[in-house]
Amino acid sequence: MIFRKIDPMVQLIVAAILLATVLPVTGSNRETAQLVSNAAVFLLFFFYGLRLPRHEVLAGLGNHRLLVPLIIWVFGAMGLAGWMLWQGSLALAPAALAIGFLYLGVLPSTVQSATVYTSLAGGNIASSVVAAALVNITGVFVSAPLFSLVAGSHGTAFHGETLVKVVTMLLLPFVVGQVMQGFTRQWVSGHRRFITIMDRSSIGIAVYVAFSGAVEQDIWSQVDLQVWAVLVVACAVLLLFGYGGAWLLGGLLRLPRGDRITMLFAGAQKSIAMGAPLATVLFPAAKAGIIMLPLLVYHLAQMVVAALVAARLSRANA
Repeated sequence: MIFRKIDPMVQLIVAAILLATVLPVTGSNRETAQLVSNAAVFLLFFFYGLRLPRHEVLAGLGNHRLLVPLIIWVFGAMGLAGWMLWQGSLALAPAALAIGFLYLGVLPSTVQSATVYTSLAGGNIASSVVAAALVNITGVFVSAPLFSLVAGSHGTAFHGETLVKVVTMLLLPFVVGQVMQGFTRQWVSGHRRFITIMDRSSIGIAVYVAFSGAVEQDIWSQVDLQVWAVLVVACAVLLLFGYGGAWLLGGLLRLPRGDRITMLFAGAQKSIAMGAPLATVLFPAAKAGIIMLPLLVYHLAQMVVAALVAARLSRANA
């Protein structure tokens, strides 16, 4: 069946959006749903900490030739592109949706899918794991304050309470997971399927709760054909800039082909695993869903583009 060939994460995101549209969590149930979502986000980053081997992090820290330009590209160049799309779409789309392009631009790259496609394309898998992980750790400290700084009065102020939320829900569980690796290695090895299900469920819950708030604010009446056209065109432009720019940058830096492929996927992809939970922490429930819409469209598109690019690079290696 065609449905089975679709990436499980794509299936989950679409299902969460449809469920929120038909059966949104509203009223007195919202607070309970938000607590469940927060707990799921905590578990998500705890499992990230459990799974990422410390020795791989330490081994990859020395590859400054790849890591420094990658971090500058992910948060600097892509963030600038997101800012330009935000400014360019203000006259054509709702303000909350338009600022979602800036939010998309300052997010870190994916971890799992960037590594998978790097492997399929014949890239440096070890560097990909470390690079994507370090970019995401950096994103915990950079994405939220960078968004608030650039968005100014149009965004959400990044104050002490927000910092505490980010540290408590994202960084703390990751650090605890890293510390507990020595005691849980065998358990993690024997329960990989369970952890994968928990990962995806956490992201699905975050998307569902965020979109429930957007549905309550009648999001679909705000997204007409013109807005959908803006979304598709803007995401296509960002995809072209992300993949094309990351590949060209790797060439200009004269990276080995394996590292250049790592730069390509880690530099162009944006993380729904970071973006959805962080949105529920940063934004009011009424705004989180529509601000996330560019991220959701970009994520769905990047999975298709990444598969085509990986296949082409794989054939070139043959």
